[in-house]
Amino acid sequence: MKRLRNLIVALAVIAFLMRRYHRHLLAYLLRISPPRYRVKVERGLVIPMRDGVPLSADHYAPATPLPVPTILIRSPYGRNTRHSLFGLLLEFFGQRFAERGYHVLIQDTRGRFDSQGSFNPYFNENDDGKATLDWLCRQPWSTGVIGLWGGSYLGIVQWLIAAENPAIKALVPSITSTQLHKILYPDGAFDLGLALRWLSLFQTLDQNRHTRNPIKWFTVLDDIERAIQPALLHQPLAEADQIVLGETTAPFQEWIEYSRADDDIWRDNLEQMRLQDVTAPTHLMSGWYDFFLRGLLDDYETLVKAGRQPYLTIGPWHHFMAIIAMADLREGLLWFDTYLRGEPNRLREKPVRLYVMGVNQWRDFDNFPPPATEARYYLQTGRLLSTELPHERSQPDHYTYDPTDPTPAVGGAIFSIRGGRVRNNRLEARPDVLTYTTSPLRHPLEVIGRVRVELYAQSDLEHTDFFGRLCDVTPNGRSLNICEGLFRVEPGKLERQADGSLCVEIDLWATAHVFKRGHSIRLQISSGAHPHWNRNLGTTDYFSTCCSYRSAHQTIYHDKVRPSALILPVTK
Repeated sequence: MKRLRNLIVALAVIAFLMRRYHRHLLAYLLRISPPRYRVKVERGLVIPMRDGVPLSADHYAPATPLPVPTILIRSPYGRNTRHSLFGLLLEFFGQRFAERGYHVLIQDTRGRFDSQGSFNPYFNENDDGKATLDWLCRQPWSTGVIGLWGGSYLGIVQWLIAAENPAIKALVPSITSTQLHKILYPDGAFDLGLALRWLSLFQTLDQNRHTRNPIKWFTVLDDIERAIQPALLHQPLAEADQIVLGETTAPFQEWIEYSRADDDIWRDNLEQMRLQDVTAPTHLMSGWYDFFLRGLLDDYETLVKAGRQPYLTIGPWHHFMAIIAMADLREGLLWFDTYLRGEPNRLREKPVRLYVMGVNQWRDFDNFPPPATEARYYLQTGRLLSTELPHERSQPDHYTYDPTDPTPAVGGAIFSIRGGRVRNNRLEARPDVLTYTTSPLRHPLEVIGRVRVELYAQSDLEHTDFFGRLCDVTPNGRSLNICEGLFRVEPGKLERQADGSLCVEIDLWATAHVFKRGHSIRLQISSGAHPHWNRNLGTTDYFSTCCSYRSAHQTIYHDKVRPSALILPVTK
């Protein structure tokens, strides 16, 4: 009986300490500064837009009479725990920022959850963001010093207002980009998986918005995967939204109708962002397996060319890993403490921090990409990869791409919890995937920067794709993907060689990776990664209305005249 009493007393003491000091424990676990203030939350604020439509928001206020800056977060995924798992995360972030001396306003974007109006992705966010900023600056608790924070869509809405108001003094856009067309059309091919998963996410959130069952929240992404499967191979593709969502949707139909980067909807949206005019200090964050990565690196380059000094942090994450890693919370606090509160010595010395995979280390650099030497690894007879030029009589390799059984997207930079680094051995066993592999390395090889493939190829079709993927093969034979890209061949896009072949340059995006001693470098060549890049049907018909298909018979050359090669930026 005495033991039981002592146990109860001990548990009660632990419960008291946890309740009393849980905020400090969270700070320790998250590796952020200790909390300074208690937080008061005012829910359901109504903010009128310029056309009279009211948007809803929650205000997290630190318990201090001192004037403090404001952080604005705008989201279509639910602003608090009542709405969704994403809302729970935003409420958690709002509390953490406010505890450290910031007013935080978290707003439902137009047409989402408690905000009125119709949700039209991207296209209302400039006007609504400006109206929200004006409202913020008029509040008695506002100092007129505002920071913007958030990832993915929450980052896009930052870019849409970042150049609009001098009150914006700092921003932290993570796993996002201003290059919206490049996100929906990576390498010029429609990302069907992204489009269907994203629209299905909104429908699923709406259907479960009143659920109080947290288990249901955690199954949302699996539910989406099941929902989209019947649509992935359906023809015509224009009906895919109806199959998944039960209705034709304006966003999906607009995306597939306006497939060119110079179409008005993309050009106008890009002009609204005015990236080159953004003067507020900016910290860009991404992951090596995030589908926004290439666009985010383009944004970084644009800011550098405009004379800015952005910070850049890239971790080993895919899109959803980046969200739960909470690195944007840690870095956001340091960034805002520096540029909103004026606290010196809060930032690291060098502006670029990269997670170098393979050795699993964070490394700091002055810029991206760091200085590197191009190393060519040539495709060889026997599916080998070597720094030596191939033999002049090296015979080509062949494979057939069948659109009815498209080469699948396995891991990588996809909008899915199944993205990221995965084992590729089953994929590489397919007859429509060629692999070229080096001998085990005698010394480590460090690669940091943009990776590409120069591929001499030929197809019996004028419309076809060539896909490349860089992999690290461990001594026990596991093939793990590093980075990848695709080139969509169309008539007139490339000039043919004298023998009729094409020299195709495939951008495999970027990475930071060390191939360890004893590991091998592997290059995959195929003609698709569906549905990350929608399958090429091999016809002249427009991709969204096409109801026929043709198989492509592909030839890959690797001889002295046509030296196909993997090109790596080697830093060590």
